[in-house]
Amino acid sequence: MLPLHRLLDAYRSTGADLPLGDPGAAHGVRFEGYFWRIVDPGSGAVVIALTAACRGPDGLWGLSTLAAHPGGFARTAITRTARPGRSGFGVEAERALRGDAQRLAVDMGPDARIELALRDAMLWPRRAYGALGFAHAVPALPQYWHPVVLSAAASGHVRAGDLSLDLSRAPAYAEKNWGRGFPDRWWWGHAAAFEDDVSVSFAGGPVRLLGSEVAPTAVVVRLGRRVIALAPPAARTLAAARDDSWRLRTRGRGYTVEINGDAAGARPHELLVPVAAERRGEPRSRQLLAGSLSLRVERRGRLEFAGRSPLAGLELGVPLTPRPHGEPQG
Repeated sequence: MLPLHRLLDAYRSTGADLPLGDPGAAHGVRFEGYFWRIVDPGSGAVVIALTAACRGPDGLWGLSTLAAHPGGFARTAITRTARPGRSGFGVEAERALRGDAQRLAVDMGPDARIELALRDAMLWPRRAYGALGFAHAVPALPQYWHPVVLSAAASGHVRAGDLSLDLSRAPAYAEKNWGRGFPDRWWWGHAAAFEDDVSVSFAGGPVRLLGSEVAPTAVVVRLGRRVIALAPPAARTLAAARDDSWRLRTRGRGYTVEINGDAAGARPHELLVPVAAERRGEPRSRQLLAGSLSLRVERRGRLEFAGRSPLAGLELGVPLTPRPHGEPQG
């Protein structure tokens, strides 16, 4: 009989978490994704940084990206190695990116550098499960998602192409996703630049379960220090996402949450997603760094919040477009 700790490791290597487990820590699945988003409302600048620690045939490798608005800057570095944090949220992809819930450092050249401290972080509150609810306990889902740092104050310096910023307590956010890989299509969003101390994030997409296609979506709303997490089966979301609009209506646990996002005339960044087994990326993420998002939250018919963020992150994942024979895809 296997020792208990080996049984638990085997269970977690499917991507699942036991109650009161830490979704932010590495699971040992095919890819572990880490994402930071920093907004400077005063200048209208938005910076994102991400790393995927991927498990290929010859070990772990990394795909890291730094992107910024305005200016359309984006740079990706593929590293021979990457080390996801086993004891909590954090990753190291050689010199390209090192980050956790307290700091973020990026070095992809003299025009692509970040050195930030994340202070006064509001972390995910201690609950039985993460943002997906009971789905975190289900083994071998195609992908899992979980916000780790709901809000923090980022201080330090950012250089991304022509954009150079000295930040002092700029709103920051960090999340994690992990699993076997990316589905054919997905939708995602985050916004925090409301007039009030409010933020919202969501993620979803069609998956095939038990022979049927479903499109589960999870929504997390932060109203000050209060966190509202809505995910199936306790909540149901109707979602419609396309290139220039994101429409979600979630109902559950007495709450009704309406999210309406739009491109507001902006063009998305085209970002790479990893192909773990092949040490390369595919341009399948269309992400607006500064879209527009309105949020309305009601509880049992009573309005709790209504507002708009002009610096919202809105993403649509798309299947890879076939290219002419012989042309590389990543």
